[in-house]
Amino acid sequence: MGDSNNDVRAPFRADHVGSFLRPAELRSAMERAASGGIDDAELKALQDKAIRDVVAMQESVGLGVATDGEFRHASFHHFLEKVDGVAAGRPDAHAGVAKKPFEPRSYAVVGKLRHSRPIEVDAFQFLKGITRQTPKVTMVSPTMLLRAGRKDVNAEIYSDLGQFYADIPAVFQAEIAQLGAAGCKYIQLDDTNYAYLCDPEFRSRRQLGGADFQELSMRYAGLINASIAGRPAGMRVGIHICRGNSGGSFAAQGGYEPVADTLLNALDVDGYFLEYDDERSGGFEPLRFFPKNSHKRIVLGIVSTKRPELEAKDDLKRRIDAAAKFVPLENLCISPQCGFASTYKGNPVSEDIQRRKLELVVETAREVWGSAR
Repeated sequence: MGDSNNDVRAPFRADHVGSFLRPAELRSAMERAASGGIDDAELKALQDKAIRDVVAMQESVGLGVATDGEFRHASFHHFLEKVDGVAAGRPDAHAGVAKKPFEPRSYAVVGKLRHSRPIEVDAFQFLKGITRQTPKVTMVSPTMLLRAGRKDVNAEIYSDLGQFYADIPAVFQAEIAQLGAAGCKYIQLDDTNYAYLCDPEFRSRRQLGGADFQELSMRYAGLINASIAGRPAGMRVGIHICRGNSGGSFAAQGGYEPVADTLLNALDVDGYFLEYDDERSGGFEPLRFFPKNSHKRIVLGIVSTKRPELEAKDDLKRRIDAAAKFVPLENLCISPQCGFASTYKGNPVSEDIQRRKLELVVETAREVWGSAR
């Protein structure tokens, strides 16, 4: 099928971050696959069926965007695990424990970084073939490879960190070019490091590499810009600033003030998915740095994926009005604050609540802007 609108205007008024609750059958199959209890072909057949169903759900609630729910992956980190030269580090502490902060996953660079094969292209082509809406591909931000600094980069492979910084964008450029050639017009990068820079505790900790705070902020921006440079004409890129989302728990907190200027003015992206579901994210005042006369869009993540309680539509509208004091209403959109299942185990909400929250986002967008797109 694929998107029939050649002029994709993403992010959309009603959007979402990408991941959805895995059906129980698929969740069980993924657990069995991890121990060799199910073969790849059987798992893929279950994934294909579940993806068809979740795409139909997205379309039925009126969304103009569709993802595969990240149903082919155990967690949103999967992209890095398919890059040559990268090895997974420690697991998240407290992962899956509701209301507990957890440590972010780290990655060790054990060989020269290389994009030797397409990572998301096959999954995108399947998605494109089963939806009439705009298919969106989600992948981790390139900054995820900078979290631990020098200690997790093999000094024999990269004695010069400058070469390491140069090789990261090449991986993403290659993947984005292949996605573009396959017809992809909408990509979302999931970035946790900017969220950690908002958190006073994380700013001082060694997983940020020990560099000066402002230096890190600009280094992240440069890395992201280099990674999406040369993207195909018409491709839209959004970035989600993720504060942690494993089993309804979180990692980082703190308002956007420390990073807002760099984030909104230095990054060459088309949209920002900002978490604003509770007090951990602070107020809308940092949005005053939003550039004037910009084409960019701010997606307000004001519907929680961590709690089953359904937000009141009037409260959402009041929050949109509050944000509009700093960013023109025409540049605003809404979404859930994060995915519903950043790991395959999912957040502590039901599939019914997941659907109702998406319906709420769509209904609110239509009443505020006249359209969900």
